[in-house]
Amino acid sequence: MSMKRPNSKSLREKQKRKSFSPSKNSSKVGDYILTDVNISSCLCKAVHENTGREYMCQYIEMSKYRETLLPYTLVSPNENINNIVEVLFGKSYVYFIFERSFGDLHSYIRSKKKLKEGEACKLFQQIVQVVRHCHSKGVVIRDLKLRKFVFADPNRTRLKLETLDSAHIVDKDSTDILHDKHGCPAYVSPEILESTVGYSSKAADVWSLGVIIYTLLTGRYPFHDHDPTALFVKIKSGLFIVPESLSASASCLIHSILRKPPTERLTAEELADHPWFNLDFDTIGVTSASRLGRTKFDQLVPDLSLSNAPFVFGQMRY
Repeated sequence: MSMKRPNSKSLREKQKRKSFSPSKNSSKVGDYILTDVNISSCLCKAVHENTGREYMCQYIEMSKYRETLLPYTLVSPNENINNIVEVLFGKSYVYFIFERSFGDLHSYIRSKKKLKEGEACKLFQQIVQVVRHCHSKGVVIRDLKLRKFVFADPNRTRLKLETLDSAHIVDKDSTDILHDKHGCPAYVSPEILESTVGYSSKAADVWSLGVIIYTLLTGRYPFHDHDPTALFVKIKSGLFIVPESLSASASCLIHSILRKPPTERLTAEELADHPWFNLDFDTIGVTSASRLGRTKFDQLVPDLSLSNAPFVFGQMRY
């Protein structure tokens, strides 16, 4: 990872004339042309003007530079985490340049409607490895969801965590207990909604993993409702149905994760050793959601839904 800070008067004047603004269609920062700016996520496409190679850029306010960089220094390098290629400093923003991706997992599930257990297993195993690695380094990801994972290859077989935006650093001399109510509604754990004395942030990450694997295998969320209040009631109940079409091992996996008491859930370390990851799916021939009959009551993964809407409990933001 290289870091470049502008230090010449001519460069400063050039950047001033072509200063970055999220509202602009395109801007130039260093050797990169920034386009397709997503204001809500602070992400955009970056094309190197000399090579034409495409990257992804995340821009942040200068004051948030150190806290944004810190999680990457703890967990990188890792093949399943989008590692920083270069850091550029502008007048008001810092620009993190990442390798490009080939679509996100949320969009992939919407296009496929369903995944066979074999494919879901290979993808979910990579997701679990990311969470296990981060937890072992004292980094809690938070805000875990399908959209956070993107494909590293055009064939869409290798996943990587796109950013560590909401990550929390667990100090060596402290617990992983958090008190803020942060997360995405469809993926938030019951204890985040109910706790008044704090909750285990690592266990909350694992709950989100349960929502992810359930959705990969069935094409719908275990808890879903267009009304946030009704959704939270369903999540706090902890009641859901696992389709009979799934293998016994997959059902066991889901029930081992989506357990209402946080202390009864598998840890990310334990989850990585679950027998489901060692099944020969070609032999057992399980097709997961392909055997499910669709009805008007099925809650498929939506395009724009609560699944990607960030919220702070008490100050709901959609």
